[in-house]
Amino acid sequence: MLLELTDVHVYYGKIAALKGISIEVHEGEIVSLIGANGAGKTTLLKTISGLRTVARGSITFRGEDITHLPGHQRVKLGLCQAPEGRGIFPGMTVLENLYMGAYPYKEIRQEDLDRVFSLFPRLAERRKQAGGTLSGGEQQMLAIGRALMSRPRLLLLDEPSMGLAPKLIALIFSIIKEINEQGTTVLLVEQNATQALSLAHRAYVLETGNVVKSGTGQSLLNDPDVRAAYLGGDLGAA
Repeated sequence: MLLELTDVHVYYGKIAALKGISIEVHEGEIVSLIGANGAGKTTLLKTISGLRTVARGSITFRGEDITHLPGHQRVKLGLCQAPEGRGIFPGMTVLENLYMGAYPYKEIRQEDLDRVFSLFPRLAERRKQAGGTLSGGEQQMLAIGRALMSRPRLLLLDEPSMGLAPKLIALIFSIIKEINEQGTTVLLVEQNATQALSLAHRAYVLETGNVVKSGTGQSLLNDPDVRAAYLGGDLGAA
């Protein structure tokens, strides 16, 4: 088991955001989290990353209890997130943004840069360009590339297709598959339920802070309830 959450509760003030979430991610998997806006998907990723405090329950990563471990130490263990909205440093060049992803290490490894530039040739072409001048798709590539510079065992991706044109969405998802095939486990939050379930080995459906369904990506794609709620249109309107 690479990651295990057991009965995790998280609050915003007195409001329960996660209400006893239990999920598992095994080494080598792509696991997708789907659900409507406000279901708790981003909160769950932030909790795994150490950006939200666990009120009750536990998080185990690589056999170690990380429930109360600071976020930067989780990165050193091999857990890194590409956040919703990309969060790049707009005034820094592409190369400088990538260097920031390698902050846990004393030296930048050329092989890490080579991997990112192999996955995202467009970033190699724009390595000296300011991050804020990139297109939305290029910024998403940069956010994922920066996370990969930390050499994650588990890569957390929050809405990587947000705001992108269909061709770029297809490209980003094909690269996520390639990243996984190279040996990185992926936990994916995604509004595009069809893409997310098609890519996933397993998936969980969240509603108002609860896991209401789980199964293989294919089984959830074929589930009548999931199809009715999430595959007929915009998830945010579900």
